[in-house]
Amino acid sequence: MLKYWDTRQPTPIGTVNLPERAYAMDCNNPLLVVATAERKVLVFDMANPTTPFETVDSPLRWQTRTVACFTKKDGYAIGSIEGRVGIQYVDPKMKEKSFSFKCHRNNDIPMKSTVSSVNTISVHPVYGTFSTASNDGSFIFWDKDAKQRLKAHANLGGPIVSTAFSGDGKLFAYALGYDWSQGYKGNVATIKNTIMLHAVADDDVKPKPK
Repeated sequence: MLKYWDTRQPTPIGTVNLPERAYAMDCNNPLLVVATAERKVLVFDMANPTTPFETVDSPLRWQTRTVACFTKKDGYAIGSIEGRVGIQYVDPKMKEKSFSFKCHRNNDIPMKSTVSSVNTISVHPVYGTFSTASNDGSFIFWDKDAKQRLKAHANLGGPIVSTAFSGDGKLFAYALGYDWSQGYKGNVATIKNTIMLHAVADDDVKPKPK
């Protein structure tokens, strides 16, 4: 269930019954995107917040972990447990530009690929590029328009469970902690809950000239 709240009131001002359990949500007014179990994605126009603008299946085959709206409010990025990201547009004229790609995979061992979950996606507030972060302990900056990786940072000490850019895009915060991807047995004492700040260089997040 999706609920809208006014902090001055004790009860929700609006309620929407979702088709399944909500796994991820993001809003960049007037665009709101909710991703649920069974790979469903509901897109809302906040001018009519209690009726989905569209309900679609995720372009990714496995469970959704994260979703993030674009700065231009014309679409969103969605990430899953299979180490994939889908770039999806909501404008019917732009839908043909939607695509998906693999990321956070280790191919060091011949004939074997280690796939890590995309735990969180954050969009740069100035350039519209975005980050992905994973339980492999890495985060990567991407340019969706050029379909290229801009900068990767690996082996940061544990799974990354949440990220965010500052309002001016000059700082990138990421939280290290256990993401339960290995069940309760994986929650060992060596994994500490830590919030880190990374100074963002323009060259790392600015789209490359075409």
